[in-house]
Amino acid sequence: MEAFYRILALLGGLAMFLYGMRLMGDGLKSCSGGAMKAALAKVTNKPIRGFILGMLVTCMIQSSTATIVLTVGLVGAGFLTFRQSIGIVLGANVGTAITAQVIRLMDLDAGTSLLNLFSADNLAPIALIVGIILIMFVSSRRSSMKNVGTIFVGFGILFMGLMYMSDAVSEMGDSLSRLLTAFEDSYILGFLAGVAVTGVIQSSSAVIGILQTLASSVGVRFCGVVAVIVGVNIGDCLTTFLVSRIGAKPDQTRTVLVHVIYNICAACLIGLVLVIGRSTGLIGDRLWYMSLDSGGVANVHGLFRLVPAVLLLPFSNRFAALAEKLVPDKPIDPEDADILENLRELDDRLITNPGLALDQAAHLIGHMADVATHNYDACIQQIYEFEPRREERIRQREDLLDEMADASNQYIVAVSPYITLDSDNQNQNFQIKALTCFERIGDLAVNITHNMAQMRENNRHFTDTAMRELHIAVDAVSDILATATRAYKETDYDLARTVEPMEEVIDDLIEALKERHVERMTRGECDIFNGIQFQNVLQNMERISDQCSDLAVYMLSRKDTAISGQEHQYLHNLHHSSNEEYRRLFGENYKKYFSRLKESEIGQLSAEKKS
Repeated sequence: MEAFYRILALLGGLAMFLYGMRLMGDGLKSCSGGAMKAALAKVTNKPIRGFILGMLVTCMIQSSTATIVLTVGLVGAGFLTFRQSIGIVLGANVGTAITAQVIRLMDLDAGTSLLNLFSADNLAPIALIVGIILIMFVSSRRSSMKNVGTIFVGFGILFMGLMYMSDAVSEMGDSLSRLLTAFEDSYILGFLAGVAVTGVIQSSSAVIGILQTLASSVGVRFCGVVAVIVGVNIGDCLTTFLVSRIGAKPDQTRTVLVHVIYNICAACLIGLVLVIGRSTGLIGDRLWYMSLDSGGVANVHGLFRLVPAVLLLPFSNRFAALAEKLVPDKPIDPEDADILENLRELDDRLITNPGLALDQAAHLIGHMADVATHNYDACIQQIYEFEPRREERIRQREDLLDEMADASNQYIVAVSPYITLDSDNQNQNFQIKALTCFERIGDLAVNITHNMAQMRENNRHFTDTAMRELHIAVDAVSDILATATRAYKETDYDLARTVEPMEEVIDDLIEALKERHVERMTRGECDIFNGIQFQNVLQNMERISDQCSDLAVYMLSRKDTAISGQEHQYLHNLHHSSNEEYRRLFGENYKKYFSRLKESEIGQLSAEKKS
């Protein structure tokens, strides 16, 4: 039973580790990371710089695993490219050994030194405290600080998971100690023991610490620990690889795979040197059978970490190429390829020419309109026939839409210092508003998908009457979305004027559908759960219509500067005016959709009589 609880604790620690990694990644994605991304790119654009950064970070947090997991998170969030991460990964390997050397040489007491603040035991609660303060007590207007708080909390939970996993196997210390020194005459078994023990404890520093303790108490010989230390280096990366690749993107998997490839190459290099040294007499019996104290073990470990890193760092690009070959990119959807191609068209060299740069941004925003419309069509299909694969594709498309919005927004803002014409300034403001509209339409489509997913999870379905009425709203919103999108892409101001009458009719239609559904609920024809989801779907559709209205008004404000900044007043005046065109279009759309609603009501009454 004790073994069961130990395994349970180990799995619980793994769950915390994975959740912390996910939370940290989400926080990084939500951050406005332009400055951070630029800074990291500057530091890591050469392998040697990334190598030094990896060493310094690992020295500070005393965990190469945590450093590499953080790097994997930065790659997944887009702050680092795969190739930029390689230097950090190689540096992290050396950082663990340097930490032990610094503590030993300075004769620091871990319990009293300032470095103790950076141990996992203290770093985890510090990160959690800072994170929760930023999330709970910082003004809601400082959303960026809340995102930073999420990163801290994720980092703290990640560390807590590592500690929990370590504690789960801590009582196995005596058995692990005996295992590490049981194969002095069998180097292969000693190597495997080092791999196995490090894989269980998940900390090379802890395993080296066990060896140092044994060296101080009963003594160890160089030949008895050399294979174990090489195995420790391999075991240190295998657990990180297995854990970090769960749910990872290809570039994230490649990052941890480089860690494995490097350590295997380093192990082979050390093994080759030892074999050649022994066979040629360069490594004599005096060194081979030399007794090592605690410092000697640390020195051997540090030497086995540092020398291969220095020798193999120039070959980092070869490691990258091998990782890319072993983990190829997933087959890309043609739509995704088109999106990525459009993203590459945002040429930074055009920023100094606002007219050309804004034209490029306008083209990308027009593509955003297509993607948002596609996602709306897909979410509507989920209403009629829910498909899990389609749900996943909707979320993937939404991620791409967010990426397009971020890229275009940063590009448009970067043009600001070079704008001198009022027309360019107006165009810049309009484009920022337009891309926001399309991004929100994509978000609302995801909301509808979520509503229908909840219906499916609970094995619920809307009534036939509800589906007939919902179909009318679906067609109305599809019409206004198509009209607004076409008006934007063709810069058609006459078409933009037809959007607001449609939006007002849709508001009335949604309100009427909500009232009718409430009546069905009061008659017991529909339960509360279905009723809530029906209302949620209608609410999200109405908000899509609102975004279409906003887009059209923003377009009209470009042509009529009197509207700019007074959009709400313009709409209020239009709704209460006697504008013939507005009244005519409102009447036509009202008749178009409400006549169908009347037909649906007649059909329902006829069906009830027959039954």
